[in-house]
Amino acid sequence: MSQELLSWLARCPLVAILRGIRPDEAETVGEALIGAGFAIIEVPLNSPAAFDSIGRLSAGFGAKALIGAGTVLDPADVARVKDAGGRLIVMPHGDPVVIKAAKAAGMLCIPGVATPTEAFAALAAGADALKLFPAETLPPAAVKAWRAVLPKPVPLLMVGGITPEKIPGYLDSGATGFGTGGQLFQPGCEIAALRKQAARYVAALHQSS
Repeated sequence: MSQELLSWLARCPLVAILRGIRPDEAETVGEALIGAGFAIIEVPLNSPAAFDSIGRLSAGFGAKALIGAGTVLDPADVARVKDAGGRLIVMPHGDPVVIKAAKAAGMLCIPGVATPTEAFAALAAGADALKLFPAETLPPAAVKAWRAVLPKPVPLLMVGGITPEKIPGYLDSGATGFGTGGQLFQPGCEIAALRKQAARYVAALHQSS
């Protein structure tokens, strides 16, 4: 497993998914999230001018946070993310072609998986961590079962419908971290509200037994 990714997750195992963000929001939103304790930010490529937003976030916060792209479907986009300053590729699926393109570019890669078969295939292709997606279909009991068969160092990130209240139960079952999108950020949201919600997620990390 990548020690770099493990280091970022140890700092804060939350991934802010900024779907729909506009470039003119990027710096203000990034500052609010990092101020609240977040250390990993992804901009889904189906957001408007996504590469511009990734570039702005990387330029402003690349030393303080791991910046990357989500919803990466085309291996050709890996190079574009890297050129924009991104260092992380996140996917909704486990396409080995995209995973291998990311690793060949020297980037971190977190593919999406929904079954143990997909999980082992993604790891064989070089994945640095696994995004269990959609988390709504994978309750804590499922995560505990996955943990019994997957290599212990593999980070498992729950993504999909994650609210602060769900975090402790997943942590107790073996999850490493969480990705949160619409429950955290909406395009054009008030920054004060974003800071408050981000703080709720960070606080939830400390509620696990």
